[in-house]
Amino acid sequence: MTMQSTPTDRVPTDLDPVGSSAAAVARTLGVVPATGLTDEEAARRLASVGPNRLAEGAKESGLRAFLRQYRDFMQLILLGAAVINQVVTGDTGTTVVLAGLTVLNAVIGLRQEAKAEESVKALSQMMKTIARVRRGDRAVEVDAEQLVPGDIVLVEAGDRVPADGRVWLAATLEIEEAALTGESLPVGKSDQPVPGDDVPLGDRTCMAYMNTSVTRGRGEIIVTATGMDTEIGHIADLLAGTSVGKTPLQRQLDSLSKIIASIAGVALVLVLLLGLARGQSFDTLFVTGVALAVAAIPTGLPAVVTALLSMGTREIASRHAIVKRLPAVETLGSTSAICSDKTGTLTLNKMTARELVIPGHHRFSVSGEGYATAGEISRVGGGAVDLDPYLLPMVLCADAVLDGESLIGDPTEGALIVLGAKGGLDITDTRAAHPRVAEVPFDSEYKFMATFHDMTADDGTPVVRCYVKGAPDVLIARATTFRQPDGTLVTISDENRHLALEANDRIAAAGERVMVVAQRDLEPSVVRDGTDLIGQVQELTLLAMVGIVDPPRAEAKAAIAECREAGIRVRMITGDHASTAAAIATELGIEGEAVTGSEFAAMSDEELDRRVDDIGVVARVAPEDKVRLVRTLQRNGQIVAMTGDGVNDAPALKSADIGVAMGITGTEVSKEAAVMILTDDNFATIVEAVSYGRTLYDNLLKYLRFQMSTLVAYIAVFLVAGVLGIADGSPLNPLQILWLNMVVDIPLAIALGFDQPARGLMARPPRPVGAPVLSRANWIRLCVQGAVMTAGSLAAYQIGVEWEDAVLASTMLLTTLSLFHLAGALLSRDQENTIFDSRALPAVAQLRRYGIALLAIVLVTTLDFLQRIFGTTEMTLGQWGTCLGLAATLVVVEEIVKAVLRSRREPVAA
Repeated sequence: MTMQSTPTDRVPTDLDPVGSSAAAVARTLGVVPATGLTDEEAARRLASVGPNRLAEGAKESGLRAFLRQYRDFMQLILLGAAVINQVVTGDTGTTVVLAGLTVLNAVIGLRQEAKAEESVKALSQMMKTIARVRRGDRAVEVDAEQLVPGDIVLVEAGDRVPADGRVWLAATLEIEEAALTGESLPVGKSDQPVPGDDVPLGDRTCMAYMNTSVTRGRGEIIVTATGMDTEIGHIADLLAGTSVGKTPLQRQLDSLSKIIASIAGVALVLVLLLGLARGQSFDTLFVTGVALAVAAIPTGLPAVVTALLSMGTREIASRHAIVKRLPAVETLGSTSAICSDKTGTLTLNKMTARELVIPGHHRFSVSGEGYATAGEISRVGGGAVDLDPYLLPMVLCADAVLDGESLIGDPTEGALIVLGAKGGLDITDTRAAHPRVAEVPFDSEYKFMATFHDMTADDGTPVVRCYVKGAPDVLIARATTFRQPDGTLVTISDENRHLALEANDRIAAAGERVMVVAQRDLEPSVVRDGTDLIGQVQELTLLAMVGIVDPPRAEAKAAIAECREAGIRVRMITGDHASTAAAIATELGIEGEAVTGSEFAAMSDEELDRRVDDIGVVARVAPEDKVRLVRTLQRNGQIVAMTGDGVNDAPALKSADIGVAMGITGTEVSKEAAVMILTDDNFATIVEAVSYGRTLYDNLLKYLRFQMSTLVAYIAVFLVAGVLGIADGSPLNPLQILWLNMVVDIPLAIALGFDQPARGLMARPPRPVGAPVLSRANWIRLCVQGAVMTAGSLAAYQIGVEWEDAVLASTMLLTTLSLFHLAGALLSRDQENTIFDSRALPAVAQLRRYGIALLAIVLVTTLDFLQRIFGTTEMTLGQWGTCLGLAATLVVVEEIVKAVLRSRREPVAA
């Protein structure tokens, strides 16, 4: 019956291309596969359904990207302070400095983002490909964007599938779908429907999907979906609907900024109320209040945090990781869960033979990984065996070719020819010495490949030897004899068949794919044109069984162990089969049970919340499942890093707190969705980045403790001065405040931010999600430090007034407060151990920064032009001694507090 083309735009919603026959799909789409659509019908459908490309997300404008930098609450406070300062005081210089700081912070952030993302392109860039299509009974090449539902696409090895489609013809067709499903092995395709409801993506052997790669054979595909209707389009929808939240540090700094603003506001109100009660004018009090607000706001905080994170991105980049968003550097240090793709991330994505078994006799282990031929075949238990008869079929019955350590062809064949090379066979010379005279290409219907070669039998007679490789169940069933290591043949019987079956079960149970090689000698006259070669692949002599696996990266196991010590839970999520994934997970040291994607999807949210801690592997997983796992962990208080390299990983990469894409093997989609890209595709690099992130956060806490103690002192100095009427409530002018905040404090902040890592940092558990940046105990201690600084600074002011005048008094206050800052920075490095221990000395580079701060403290009182700008004066040696003595009181108080804390932690003697 001849099918007639009828106008059809899309696949009807009631058609199941997976469970329906190819002919039914063709009828529904109104196409005759032998002739294809006419040019006119294709043009009409294209006008109706649109081009075969993914919808592009709205590109963020430069202005929006710049304004996004002002989502930070401290940026807004600085901006508000600049506006208020200009309106109330008219001090344009201070206003420009405050506003300029916000612009500097924004520019640093934008510059870093631009550097990191310059190589990251949109999803649609994957679509630039040419498709061979049958139109009007002729094969033509068209831009893949011109494809429409109903087109007949012709594909062969090396092609990229340009749209989703139903397989109409498959001649040994295999398609590698790792970027979409996560499964490392190519999938054999057939034109036969796959029955069942909700068949997993990786099991849809009658379908081909956009942007997957044909590794073997050829085929014809009826296009069933284009553009956003494809599986990749579905993922793009998930990606577009995934929002990106603030990092833990951003949220905590926002909270801290609100606390600071509240404290400043309360202090302002108190100054106004107390001043009005004493009869001072409102205008004077308001100017004093604004000065207090400028003092209260840590103007250097956003600049320092941005600078630290920016320097952190450069440091991490030197360790093979590119960070696209500055705050992500800190988030790394908070990571408590890593969900990792298996293929290409934890494993090499290079199939490798791990063991060779001669059923009933010997077992051999195979060293070496990937497609490098370095390695040995070692007999378990010792002893030498001539393996050439067992390795010859692995080299001859294969089409794959090695180019150095790169493979051209099927990955499983790659594992077999590398195994032959490790056994001493030269692949090129062996194939030249025994050329093929005939072959049976692999087909998923009969699950084997056979090649025929002119050989010489043991008795010297010429034969055509058939070498076969294939699935164990098929070849064991077709075999009638075993080959003994001495060359004799043993008939396979019910009593000894278990030797092969048990070997197969044991290898498969280890998560390895089993391949069997066999042979049969034929009369040369049997192999001639017209002979049914498939019919000759029987009465085989079973030679050997090979266990093949995509091996774990050597460094991944150590990295996972380090994660365990650091309290970070690693989970594997993969499109591979559960047994294979579970075996790799066990080898890597990943704890927890393995569940399939269908089992995972069937769990309710409540059940998943209960069981998620017990799950270590999710296999045969869909993109939605990956996103759901990430969100479940986040809902349970985890900071989640998600790694991956495929298109199917992109939505989860974007949902995670830290999305980590592979720079070498990763798709452009995954790189766009991630906030960190590994330039070496090494899982261990993530752990290095986490370690650096922890160091950065720990050092940032040192800076925040220092910043907050000085902040308390600022507010208290102005508040007490306002209450007591010292210097009309303004003992420091705004430029002195900025000098102290920006010139003195920033070298101290950088010294703290780049301090050497604390001992045992990676042995600490990740900090809880809800933990505040500063605890209540921290605040009490910081308030005590602030009180000491306040008392000492105001005492210096009063001494200066008694000795000379307000200029000297202000200079002594500024100097004493600056020295307090220097002492506070050194004290904040360790909250428990004394600073007089030799091990507590900062590194040489950090000591230089403390020296810069000390030099700034001295210069502002000694250089004439600085004295004129900042309203300071030169001091005598005695006055310097007074300032140093007052600043030393902070060291005395803190050393007493540390001694008390150490005594409480020491065990009581028996």
